[in-house]
Amino acid sequence: MPHTIDLKAAPFNLDDQAIAWVRQTLGRLSPREKIGQLFTLASRSNRILDQRELLGFAPGGIFRPVRGSLEEIWRANRFLADNSELPLLISGDIEGGGASYLHCTPLPNPLGLAAADDPQLSARVLEVMAGEARALGYNWSFTPLLDINARFRSAIVGTRSYGSEQRRILEQARLHVDILQRHGIATAAKHWPGEGFDDRDQHLVGTVNPLSWEDWQTTFGALYKGLIDAGVLSVMSAHIALPAYIRRHLADAGRDAFQPASASALLNRRLLREELGFNGLIISDATGMAGLSSWHSRAELVPAVIESGCDVFLFTQENPSIDFDLMCRGLREGRLSEERLEQAVTRILALKARLGLHRAPRPPIALDELRRVLQSAPHRAVAEEAAAASITLVKDRQRLLPISLEKHRRIVLASEGVIGHPTQLRPELHIARLLAERGFEVSDYDPEDPPSREKNDLLIYVLAEESATARAHIYLNWQRIHGGNIRDSLRRHWHDLPTLVISLGQPYYLYDAPLIPTYINAYSAIEPVQRAVIAKLLGEQAFTASDPVDSFCGLEEARY
Repeated sequence: MPHTIDLKAAPFNLDDQAIAWVRQTLGRLSPREKIGQLFTLASRSNRILDQRELLGFAPGGIFRPVRGSLEEIWRANRFLADNSELPLLISGDIEGGGASYLHCTPLPNPLGLAAADDPQLSARVLEVMAGEARALGYNWSFTPLLDINARFRSAIVGTRSYGSEQRRILEQARLHVDILQRHGIATAAKHWPGEGFDDRDQHLVGTVNPLSWEDWQTTFGALYKGLIDAGVLSVMSAHIALPAYIRRHLADAGRDAFQPASASALLNRRLLREELGFNGLIISDATGMAGLSSWHSRAELVPAVIESGCDVFLFTQENPSIDFDLMCRGLREGRLSEERLEQAVTRILALKARLGLHRAPRPPIALDELRRVLQSAPHRAVAEEAAAASITLVKDRQRLLPISLEKHRRIVLASEGVIGHPTQLRPELHIARLLAERGFEVSDYDPEDPPSREKNDLLIYVLAEESATARAHIYLNWQRIHGGNIRDSLRRHWHDLPTLVISLGQPYYLYDAPLIPTYINAYSAIEPVQRAVIAKLLGEQAFTASDPVDSFCGLEEARY
């Protein structure tokens, strides 16, 4: 085992028995088996046949989106736990909001928690989230995000981040790490070396962190050092360049200044490991993203990701054997060194030992017990409380709120519904139903019969799109929301009719409608949030959340 890895040191903190297991296990693995440990494969179904096929590659981990019936999910997870020769790292994105898992309690997303800005409330939310995820069999989460929500046009950062204020980001991220890891779920800080200052999406293009070295140190450098000191067990190296750092070491770097971190030894091995002192595991971001694949050929990139300092290779091409063979070829040809292979597998095994997986693995809980844990009454109560605390009144220049049956009985609702929602929950839009239950007369926006003061009392726009992958931007599409043609897209009704915008997702729609007089950010379309929005519209609950981002998008006119 490489002497440079101190497994007794943070974040592994292994005892002698665990270290012995790591050494003995590493020593008995063949080169092919070691290469298998490098891979975290994606399991896209609950079919036992598919799980058996994945286990045939002897991977180090399996990424499991939650789809299908609870019994199907439980049986597939149990099969994986019972039939892997080495214990598996079962991973997911455990973050709430649009990523809330099917059958689990729907909870506010990170931006909603940052808006609430209540560490004790966040801790209760995280206890629910971690407890349910652990009951489902997860032991590794690709969270929290340390991204800074600096470029409002970014569709990928948005509601998955903790906003743009470093204090909130670090405070919330530390809580996330502490509580999930106490529940036996390793966490992964991402997206190294820092996302949010480029409004593009690394799923589609290699993105760039444009900060100077000095500015990076005081922002992302401080955030990552804070989580390293807090004991985060892994870091996700993303397809993001940091040219300011590369040029400190390669004055004439040229194209190499824009090499993605996931394939950069300078960013992973020197900056993250040597300068920031991170001793834990480094995992690449999903290797199918264009931010990586546009850099080099797959044959070059597969071994380069590990050689450059990542310990885990996240996802493969549709047929995993192709990337397995490319990794083996890289080892034979010397593009992946035996030293890096040994180091990577050592850290993978150390993470498993840190989670106690080297001991007799804890079997998944019984299905009946799982049903009692998920969405229990106490868990739902926490969700309702957190949802109510997360909603931000950005402005109410017309002094519209609270609304009432006496003044606003006839409501027109303009919405495209929930768009591009990444969750398996597939939440529906309930605003119209919830208003109708309170006695309001709600009709849909009709471009052939536009709203007017004579027949309507209030116009509400409901926009519901959380952060989305592989989207260039999220914006208010007037043409779609007003009926589909250019003429309709030009209409603005708020001088003739009281008008309100509610965003159940992306917080930056004032950029497209700066003079909307009343604007609410609720960050997520989960049903507890929608119920809380109605209570706040009616004045039954106060707006207590503060803005975790600049919802005005830097526009002075948006404040009026």
